[in-house]
Amino acid sequence: MSATITPVDASAADTAPAPSSRLRRYARPGAALLSGLLLYLSFPPRPLWWLALPAFALLGWSLRGRRLRAGFGLGYFAGLGFLLPLLVWTGEEVGPGPWIALAAVEALFIALAGLGIAAVSRLPWWPFFAAGVWILAEAARARVPFGGFPWGKIAFGQADGAFLPLAAVGGTPVLGFAVALCGFGLYEACRQIRARRGAGTPTGTPDETAAAAARPDGASDGGVEPAAGARPGRLPRGPLVAAALAVLVPVTGALAALPLVDDSAEDGTATVAAVQGNVPRLGLDFNAQRRAVLDNHVARTRELAADVKAGRAPQPDFVLWPENSSDIDPYANADAAEVIDGAVRAIGVPTVIGAVVAPETGKLRNTLIEWEPDRGPVATYDKRHVQPFGEYIPMRPLVRLFNSNVDRVSRDFGAGTKIGVFDLAGTKVGLATCYEAAFDWAVRDTVTHGAQLISVPSNNATFGRSEMTYQQLAMSRVRAVEHSRSVVVPVTSGVSAVIRPDGEIVAETRMFTPDVLVEKVPLRSSLTPATRMGTLPEALLAALAAAGLGWSALRAVRARRTRVA
Repeated sequence: MSATITPVDASAADTAPAPSSRLRRYARPGAALLSGLLLYLSFPPRPLWWLALPAFALLGWSLRGRRLRAGFGLGYFAGLGFLLPLLVWTGEEVGPGPWIALAAVEALFIALAGLGIAAVSRLPWWPFFAAGVWILAEAARARVPFGGFPWGKIAFGQADGAFLPLAAVGGTPVLGFAVALCGFGLYEACRQIRARRGAGTPTGTPDETAAAAARPDGASDGGVEPAAGARPGRLPRGPLVAAALAVLVPVTGALAALPLVDDSAEDGTATVAAVQGNVPRLGLDFNAQRRAVLDNHVARTRELAADVKAGRAPQPDFVLWPENSSDIDPYANADAAEVIDGAVRAIGVPTVIGAVVAPETGKLRNTLIEWEPDRGPVATYDKRHVQPFGEYIPMRPLVRLFNSNVDRVSRDFGAGTKIGVFDLAGTKVGLATCYEAAFDWAVRDTVTHGAQLISVPSNNATFGRSEMTYQQLAMSRVRAVEHSRSVVVPVTSGVSAVIRPDGEIVAETRMFTPDVLVEKVPLRSSLTPATRMGTLPEALLAALAAAGLGWSALRAVRARRTRVA
């Protein structure tokens, strides 16, 4: 018997990818996806704010030294890992289609951030430029399309964090910048330390080192680029100093900002009541229960009046009802006006009512009404930033092709134009209705127009028992520190809360439980640096990002010319 020997194709064997090579290929996409998931886990209701630091460190590792196209793709993976779980509540009642579409579109901004971070990642002091690029992407996401969607700003995950005092320095842009900078700095510090342990030997993989040799700058993706004029075998100290400062600047800045976090009563105190009437059933059809919702808030207010009369509760100076607490227009329905007026007369103090006002022609209005016990309705505030696809439907015929739920919004809401500040029994109360709390300008405007206290009346019944209400409550905690104001959050179905100017929650309700919170809160009129400077910090950080991107582009042009020469 003879044996047949089959020749081995050596070239095929050489080109077959080794298992370790395949693992390396998927390491960075996996790291980007994991960084997004860690960002999600850093958000409420979990008190794991510190997970944002390893998230940005991991994102820095996955993006550093990548080509622009790879940076875009890796950024998109990170965006999906972050926003898909963070925004799952948007599909609570309308199915997964709108949720996935929203997350996919918003993740494009993080993809662009990934592209920008990859572009600046070879620059000296790159963690500073990279953090600026992240804030630039957040600024864009807060403005476009349809007025923007700032939900998921890194700052909103830091209500329990050590960096929170920075909100009083420069608002959400500075707070988010500090977190991103510290995370990128941690990665860069680890990279520099590792390189020095190798006595200056590049720390990239063999494949990366070989690929770097063909690049104009000769840099390895994982290594440390030698500075011009550096001695052979020794690494420059500048990159290590930059890494150390990227970690230390946010930490020392947060410590230095602690004196700005002040909950003293500059203008005395006010006793405020927040009414949570609850809804009969969860879901989108809460509007069909509108009389029951109104009656619930009337009943809770009358119960409070009885408790005050019996000495079981302190007399409030004013009462705050939530958004949509009266979806029956009290201007057009005498019976609704009558029961509201009866409840306000019973408690005997000014009360803010959240109503849907339906004029005979034109758009609906999401209105807050100041109702006096002896004069009835005396002032109104119309929500200035109405929610696209929730309160109005852009491109309705097109959207209807993908989801018939758009016709639940049969009549669009229109936006108001006036800033909302009510004078309630001598206290100036700034108003930011629900979704508006996510927008820097919508809250800041009320404080610069004299608000001593901020109210964020909301209606979260549509989103069931999801994390949405906790994410929104964290925004109000950040706003309290940002503007050094007490913040009261009355919500139809919870979680309602009273927050002091230092961001501490002093009282809160449970979800889908009728309740009333009565608390004495400090009133303040001084302005924090964040309030005074307005959009300036964000503009400066955007300029930092633009400078880094411009520098990176200039280096690329010079390298291309060198190759041609």
